[in-house]
Amino acid sequence: MHSIRMRRIVVLWGAAVFCLAAPAQSFADSGTAPKAAYCGTDGATGLAVSAAGNVSCRAALQAAAAYTKAWHSTAAKPVQVRRAGTTWQCQERPGDPNPYQACVDAQDHTRLVTLSS
Repeated sequence: MHSIRMRRIVVLWGAAVFCLAAPAQSFADSGTAPKAAYCGTDGATGLAVSAAGNVSCRAALQAAAAYTKAWHSTAAKPVQVRRAGTTWQCQERPGDPNPYQACVDAQDHTRLVTLSS
């Protein structure tokens, strides 16, 4: 139980860090960063997947799966994947203490998918 609670805290914290690093105009419409929801784990990596903005968990899990297939051959370079009708720009982000993976909607930077341990 403690492990699940800690994982959610790490996922939410990672999403907050990524959102704060985004350009200020990304949240200009609402004035606040989107809230993140835990969606489950990525089947290939076992990383926790969360969604922020109006990203459904189904779309988040699809984007995460597409990214994890592509990221191992990219040596930490940004990757573009297309899933759930959206083009996602994905890459590793610095975290404290561990880095995490994040995908942002190429058209709407308030839509965010994070993968973290």
